[in-house]
Amino acid sequence: MKIDKKLTESYPFTIRPLSPEEGGGFMVEYLDLPGCVSDGETPEEAMEHGRDAVKAYLASCAKHGDPIPKPGAPSGQWRQRVPRSLHARLATRARQEGVSLNALVSALIAEGLGKRRAS
Repeated sequence: MKIDKKLTESYPFTIRPLSPEEGGGFMVEYLDLPGCVSDGETPEEAMEHGRDAVKAYLASCAKHGDPIPKPGAPSGQWRQRVPRSLHARLATRARQEGVSLNALVSALIAEGLGKRRAS
């Protein structure tokens, strides 16, 4: 299947440096395409490899009859880095309440937004 170049370049991405423990270089991640990541020694190389990863991801979707995600459509997920101490406190509270960390954080965000809206 031929993948439209315009489509492959329309997916937003994040790019970040990799620590020496992670192997160095840079990582590019396409949040609209779960699991679609690539890396390179430079940001430019990571983006070039990322475009190849997007093409492969979309080709796999087409091959297996999976829907092709729309670029920029809200996925309902994001990744948030927090200090280890905060992560530990959240994980402990989630265990105490018998829920997953994701469920706890979603509830806390919803609660916070509700309070803000009420103000």
